[in-house]
Amino acid sequence: MSTRTRTGTAGTVRTTLAFALITAAALTLTACGGGEPATAPAGAAGAPKGALPTEDVVAAVGRNEAAAKLLPADVRQRGTFTIASAVATPPGSAYLADGRTVVGVDADFAGAVAKALGLELKREVVGFEAILPALGSGKYDVGTGNFGVTEERRKTIDFVTYVNDGQGFAARSDSPLKAVTDLTQLCGLKVAVNAGTTFERTLEQNKGRCAQAGKQPYTVNVYSETGAIWMSLQQGRSDVVMNTINGLRYAVTQQKNVKFLNEYRRLDVGFAFKKGTPLAPAFQAAVNGLKADGTYDRILKKWGVTASGIERSQISPPEIPAPTK
Repeated sequence: MSTRTRTGTAGTVRTTLAFALITAAALTLTACGGGEPATAPAGAAGAPKGALPTEDVVAAVGRNEAAAKLLPADVRQRGTFTIASAVATPPGSAYLADGRTVVGVDADFAGAVAKALGLELKREVVGFEAILPALGSGKYDVGTGNFGVTEERRKTIDFVTYVNDGQGFAARSDSPLKAVTDLTQLCGLKVAVNAGTTFERTLEQNKGRCAQAGKQPYTVNVYSETGAIWMSLQQGRSDVVMNTINGLRYAVTQQKNVKFLNEYRRLDVGFAFKKGTPLAPAFQAAVNGLKADGTYDRILKKWGVTASGIERSQISPPEIPAPTK
């Protein structure tokens, strides 16, 4: 059986040190299209190494009347929606150098959908683990945070898909691993993941495979913040990082002595809502409208994730099957 270590961060100092490993300098960057001011939590990262793209691909989005008509009457009347956003790492989400402005794939799609629906977006930055429960309580209308569509989540959450990302692995450059195609390759190793994610769930659900193969279990090191994951890898407290494909591909370009191993599985990613939300049809129509007018492709190109494009937005599609190994 695998062991599971839940590792919290020791305040702002530890978080700052963690992000120092993936931050070369606090670069002065201009705001990106779709970025909304939001209060950063204590110890949040500043600008990552390398200039983030600054092209505004959202400003020209016009109101999609057909999509807007699908909104519930009370939402149209108030003219706003509240969004809980988890901020982790580019290209999905990040802060600019001001430590307040949220940018990335999630922010651009949220901003574009808001414009298409004629609504004002009100964002609050929330820890990843807290978002889905908060949606269920009605505290927020929608959540973003690279939420993969899974059968377990579909029981309590509705999704409107906008990209396809998934699970991948990275390791230090001196690791003998070249790819993880079977989870038994992780046996005896320490794997760092974010709390409350599909990565944590995948490893926990498959923890018996090492014993079945007659091998030592892997250890799942669970962290609340992405920066702490990379610090654990660099300091040798973890051997492998399991995270989003797009996030890993970006992160390894910003750090020394780390390498992207491989994609493990793909998942549809979407806006998350309370189960039974009346907002889903309007959001779906808005996303599909962005595909039709070219905004969708411009957002993906801006963030270098064209491989994550989907043919059309769907409401809570079935989970893409996991690998059998």
